Amino acid sequence: MKSLSNIDFSKLSLFESIIVASQAIREDFPSNCVLSELNNKIKEAESYVSSEIEPNRKLEKLLELFYARWHFGSASGIYNLSDVLWIDNVLKTRQGTAVSLGILFLHIAQELKLPLNPVVFPTQLILRADWINQKKCFINPFNGEILDKHTLEVWLKGNISPTAELYENDLYKSESITVIRKMLDTLKSALMEEKKMELALNVANLLLQIDPNDPYEIRDRGLIYAQLECNHVALTDLIYFVEHCPEDPISEIIKIQIHSIEQKKIILH
Repeated sequence: MKSLSNIDFSKLSLFESIIVASQAIREDFPSNCVLSELNNKIKEAESYVSSEIEPNRKLEKLLELFYARWHFGSASGIYNLSDVLWIDNVLKTRQGTAVSLGILFLHIAQELKLPLNPVVFPTQLILRADWINQKKCFINPFNGEILDKHTLEVWLKGNISPTAELYENDLYKSESITVIRKMLDTLKSALMEEKKMELALNVANLLLQIDPNDPYEIRDRGLIYAQLECNHVALTDLIYFVEHCPEDPISEIIKIQIHSIEQKKIILH
């Protein structure tokens, strides 16, 4: 895994950050192919929207191109979650998640100088268009639909709690690092579920370079090490979590895992 300790995410665009992160996680990540294909898509998009002057009309045309002509959209059938998160795979299959599709659409839109920004909404990533002297509009990256505040409130009530309310800060622009962490967290969980532990470990280490003392990230790394039967380092991480989050209900389960690993070490010796 390439070290990212010298990478300053604040100086990279969201898309550049995702490329650099993907390279660090996967040795076979084809950065050059991804960038080449995206450049071709940007040129095609520039040509497709060129007849429009107004930014909102350009956005309408880009949505039409991305979802109706290129056929990007949500995944269907049986698939691994990690497959719809890797940008190279999303470009190949045209199937993605809100965050992977959102990052691709956002990159193309920003290259066309359209004022789009990511919003890590409580239920999923959405995109926000910030027009000058006009009200903001929100886009669902799964299908390109324009979202109103009523729909977003229904999402909250359906996914979070029937009493959940929509607050203005739910719709604030998210920093790139927040979006990157959201995507990497989802990727790490997917890889753990798919038993791709070496890749999951790379993601965990990357997240810990972003926030070295996060006890939850350290816990997840410990669980991955335990799966890889690296018991000594697994114990160090899991004990760190229990010491730093004693009130967390998960701590009791982690204590059982610690005891189980310690018993294994005794038997082996």
